[in-house]
Order: sequence, then structure tokens, then C-alpha cells
Amino acid sequence: MSKNKQDQDLLQTINGVGPVVSRQMLSLMHNKDFTKASQAAAFLGLIPKQVQSGTLKGRTRLAKNGSSAIRAKLYMAAVVSTRHNPDIKAQYERLLANGKCKMQAIYAAMRKLVHIHSACATPCETKTVHWTVS
Repeated sequence: MSKNKQDQDLLQTINGVGPVVSRQMLSLMHNKDFTKASQAAAFLGLIPKQVQSGTLKGRTRLAKNGSSAIRAKLYMAAVVSTRHNPDIKAQYERLLANGKCKMQAIYAAMRKLVHIHSACATPCETKTVHWTVS
């Protein structure tokens, strides 16, 4: 089994992520050199951006810098994850209880999915431990 197939299978174990989202995120993670998950989220345009001019402060919106196709697929994965993934469901309900609107809570779920994908897609360095017996 190839490394990409193993990575894709690993990503599909996340509740709410299917074959299409896992393929898109793997291609993004393997083609770009992100050192942190927040860089991947910023590349996809999932960071909040406040519109401000002088003393006028507007509403906070998504930056929407990156690929809209990947963002659309992440949106649907986030909607499913808010129902079936316990971590994202807890975050979603907590944000709604704190007065955030549903779209802001979905955007936070999308960003959390990117962080989870980044953790799964980056290779971990395995360290060997040598035991000494005296």
C-alpha cells in the first residue's frame, strides 16, 4: 500500500471526512510547505479579517484568500462534523452558547478540521528509545 493511500485512509478515519476532502487536503499538504497548521488555514482563507477604515470598524469576515473549491468541500465536511465528531460538536455548541452565529461556528469547525488534517498529514519523526539494563 502506498504512503498516499495510507495517509488518505488515516484522514478518512476523522468523522465527517470522506474520500474527496481527504484527497484535496493531501494534495494541498504535499504540494505546499507549511510548517504550522495555522499557515495552511491562512492559505485556505479561514482566518478572520476585520474590515476597518479610520474609526469605522466593520464586521469580522473570512479572508477567503485560497481555493474556493477546497473551502466549499471543507464547509460540507464541517457541517457533518458538527453532528458526528465529538470534539468539533462540543466546540460548535460552545460557540453557539457564547452568542456566535452559526456561520462563525461552522468557520471555526472548518479551521479545526484543517488543524486535524495537518496533524495527520505531516510525517512524525519516530524516535527510538534505548533501554539500558544495569
